[in-house]
Amino acid sequence: MSLFPEDIHNQAEIVVALATARGVMLATAESCTGGLVAAALTDIPGSSAVLDRGFVTYSNDAKSGMIDVPAHLIAEHGAVSEPVARAMALGAVARSAASVSVSITGIAGPGGGTPDKPVGLVHFAAVGPAGTIHVEQRFGDIGREEIRLASVRTALNLLGDQLAQP
Repeated sequence: MSLFPEDIHNQAEIVVALATARGVMLATAESCTGGLVAAALTDIPGSSAVLDRGFVTYSNDAKSGMIDVPAHLIAEHGAVSEPVARAMALGAVARSAASVSVSITGIAGPGGGTPDKPVGLVHFAAVGPAGTIHVEQRFGDIGREEIRLASVRTALNLLGDQLAQP
């Protein structure tokens, strides 16, 4: 039985099926979701054939040390930013056997938000056949778990979009 709502489970099944059909390996680089995207994927039988690894890079040091996010990007833009999300996704590919990746960095709350970067702000990036794409979501202060689950849905959609490219 899945630990995730049915929609997330269905999305993960689609991603695993698309990756299997394409013969590609996946990687995740997650901050505010703490590995939930990788967990959703590993909930699907057969995912071991397509998920190379998941990086949980919750701290800035982990982002720099594990997936080579340049410290100057974090210092200049903050960990929750488009440049850092893009660097995370690229770093996940560089540090794995994957050719497709997704990254998530955001503020799940309840604390940590600012007027410029409120609770519910999440940046995503995906690397794959469509190049490197970025999405910014402002989920609002809907609660920590809802922000994290909404982030998993968005990340799985991005992976699916990448895998659906010709």
